[in-house]
Amino acid sequence: MTATGLACSSCGIELPQNAKFCSECGAAVSTAAKSAEYKQVTVLFADVVHSMDIAAAVGPERLREIMADLADRCAAVVQRYGGTVAQFTGDGIMAVFGAPVALEDHAVRACLAALGIQKEAKRLAAEVQDRDGIDLWLRVGLNSGQVIAGEIGSGSFGYTAIGEQVGMAQRMESVAPPGGVMLSASTARLVDSSAALGEAELVQIKGADEPVRAHRLLGIGDRHRGVGRAQSNLVGRRWEMSAVEGLLDRAIDGHGAVVGVVGPAGIGKSRLVREVAALARQRSVDVFTTFCESHASQLPFHAVARLLRAATEVEGLGAQAARDRLRDRVSAADPEDVLLLDDLLGIGDPDAVLPRIDPDARRRRLTALVNAASLARETPAVYVVEDAHWIDVVSESMLADFLMVIPQTPSLVLVTYRPEYEGALSRVHGAQTIALAPLSNPEIASLIGELLGPDPSISRLGQTIAQRAAGNPFFAEEIVRELAERGVLQGKRGAYLSTAEAADVNVPATLQATIASRIDRLDSKAKRTLSAAAVIGSRFGLDLLTSLGVEPAVADLVAAELIDQVKFTRQPEYVFHHPLIRAVAYEAQLKSDRAELHRRAAAAIEQQSRTGSTRMPP
Repeated sequence: MTATGLACSSCGIELPQNAKFCSECGAAVSTAAKSAEYKQVTVLFADVVHSMDIAAAVGPERLREIMADLADRCAAVVQRYGGTVAQFTGDGIMAVFGAPVALEDHAVRACLAALGIQKEAKRLAAEVQDRDGIDLWLRVGLNSGQVIAGEIGSGSFGYTAIGEQVGMAQRMESVAPPGGVMLSASTARLVDSSAALGEAELVQIKGADEPVRAHRLLGIGDRHRGVGRAQSNLVGRRWEMSAVEGLLDRAIDGHGAVVGVVGPAGIGKSRLVREVAALARQRSVDVFTTFCESHASQLPFHAVARLLRAATEVEGLGAQAARDRLRDRVSAADPEDVLLLDDLLGIGDPDAVLPRIDPDARRRRLTALVNAASLARETPAVYVVEDAHWIDVVSESMLADFLMVIPQTPSLVLVTYRPEYEGALSRVHGAQTIALAPLSNPEIASLIGELLGPDPSISRLGQTIAQRAAGNPFFAEEIVRELAERGVLQGKRGAYLSTAEAADVNVPATLQATIASRIDRLDSKAKRTLSAAAVIGSRFGLDLLTSLGVEPAVADLVAAELIDQVKFTRQPEYVFHHPLIRAVAYEAQLKSDRAELHRRAAAAIEQQSRTGSTRMPP
């Protein structure tokens, strides 16, 4: 992304200054606010090992060529994963993921970029070794946390991030081994369900009296968020489970169905799907899963290829063994079509000659092949497509075609997505839709009781968590996790003790990033409205917003399910859809900006009480 802050809020790709729509995904362009604000980000530092020795060996001109090539390669990788190159350091780069546009998976993207940078550095190192006879190694360090992001001074210095988290990322780079990537404890926590990490190390860094914990990044796998964490019991959702179980029974009898499970982030879509999958396996039904990721939304065939690899059971096999198994599964298919399927699954024979056909014809032939295999299947199966709001366009189109024949097969298809998704998989003819509502007060209290345990010391804290979570189970789990990491809760899951009678319940970093990514998809007018409303309070009217010099854009906020209208008179009133949305919008603002808005709001309220009217204070 460029220092102008103009970027695609959907895929994060760099855009020209005058762009109206993203050239990659077609989404409308949002311009990130140039004013400084707090952001949850992951900062990446990459630095050449012994750059001064290289300079002495090759001279300044050749060094410049090497560093320019390296910088270009690093920048391309950073931009591929939606990051912002904030600084070229002379022998490396600093990059930020999660600013100017917030990214809920900023840590995963930064890890993928770090591995990609090392891969590019090794390619360049081979060229440098051949030409110059010297070794070129790169160290990469990552750290995650809250920074102030924005333009520096008058803007001539560009967009960057400031804060102690930036310094910690640089310290992680300094202790990384040549050719390696080192993560701070905060980054490791955010990627623990996705990354392969080395054992925790205690490393001594500049400026710290005691060693700090760090992890080597070994790789990023295909595990979905939440996999590997302890799962709480499914609370509530009895009606939803009963409805899906009935459809599963019908599918087993040969009457397939497609079910869309829709709800906001954290409401329990994945949890419900896992429960259904476990139920299916108990009945000896095969379960095949794919999940979509925001950083892969521009990779054609990404989601559909993953699902087909699972369904054909070729994952983990060598290329030849995979091709053999595939031919056993589609033995009656046209050999040319099977070659196309080999290519789609990434198991193609490099010596095979693919049919020379246009992309549309290729998709039609693949669709016909897969649908024929589905219709021929005699044993029941459950297919899961998670997070369809991030699906790539090609996969979306192909899966929509696959789903047309599902009612004629012994199959149940579960598609999870957020309310803002209106793509083809949310409009499948004949599909059932299950919209997940927040848990009731007794249900969220039951979940929190299971997480915390029965000790009397946590009763008041449990009530506070319930108020903050407001019926969202994932929010409740993350708040408890954050309190345990801070030491406010001691013990283990289900048996915690509180170390304080009262404690601040902060918004965990995971939730800040998730909510902030929704806020950053707004245009500047709607985002300014939300920020001002957050200062006013959980309930607000248009008159006070106007008095703060804000032209209210409440319709966009209601449509985005960030606020709800609760009073429909000549002077309408609104509330935040969830208390944590207000908290994130409030805490993202600089304290000085908030203080000024508070001053203006107080002046407007005082004037209103005196005169019965609200005017914009000076």
